[in-house]
Amino acid sequence: MCRVFYEQPPESYEPIKRSLRIQGLVTSLSLERQFWDILEKISQEEGMSVNQFISQLYDEAMNYHGEIQNFTSLLRSACLIYVRRDS
Repeated sequence: MCRVFYEQPPESYEPIKRSLRIQGLVTSLSLERQFWDILEKISQEEGMSVNQFISQLYDEAMNYHGEIQNFTSLLRSACLIYVRRDS
């Protein structure tokens, strides 16, 4: 059963760090390659760049929740929601 999980190529879960601007401040986010790939797909569907999408998601989540304790976890969860929606 675990074979499907452990046989994935290491580059698929390689962490990638990207710098971007959120609310005028430069920050960096580290996510595994597969999450960046999903964010790219979501962004394309929304007609914006990954940075634009992430920035907009941050703004909307802040407006809704008032604070975000772990934005990287929010991004991973958003990717899982997206993948499950398409299943």
